[in-house]
Amino acid sequence: MFDIGFSELIVIGIVALLVLGPERLPKVARTAGHLLGRLQRYVSDVKSDISREMQLDELKKLQEEARQSAMSFESSVRGEMAGIENGVASSLQSASSAVADLENSFKAQPQDATAVSDGAHDAAAELLDRQLAEAETHAGPAPFADQPVVAEAPKSVEAVSEPKIIKS
Repeated sequence: MFDIGFSELIVIGIVALLVLGPERLPKVARTAGHLLGRLQRYVSDVKSDISREMQLDELKKLQEEARQSAMSFESSVRGEMAGIENGVASSLQSASSAVADLENSFKAQPQDATAVSDGAHDAAAELLDRQLAEAETHAGPAPFADQPVVAEAPKSVEAVSEPKIIKS
């Protein structure tokens, strides 16, 4: 701690012996040793407290970084989900408008099956195919790969049966 040599300690000891006397010198030396020990313990406690506070600050910074990272990840996931929901909603709207147009075209035609010509069925089927293709372009890739895909729409309304399923 202090730069005190051995000769200086001897001088201090001789002066203390002369001033205090031989009877009180051991008690004073013992008390000085206890006070010095307490001082050293106090200094080491302060050092350890400062060290703990520094570690606590580092942990708080790390926790804040992790929280910011989690929040940015959550916001990106929410944004992606909103985009997917918008895509699904537009696909659903397009498909429902295609179905409504098809219903309107069937309602506009005569109800008698003998009066309806094959050309009208073909035109309705082509219209439905175009609308479905447009809806598929808006939909993007299929959201679930494990679901079966419908092969094609039936050519006539009377021949509506189970759709053909392609296993992928």
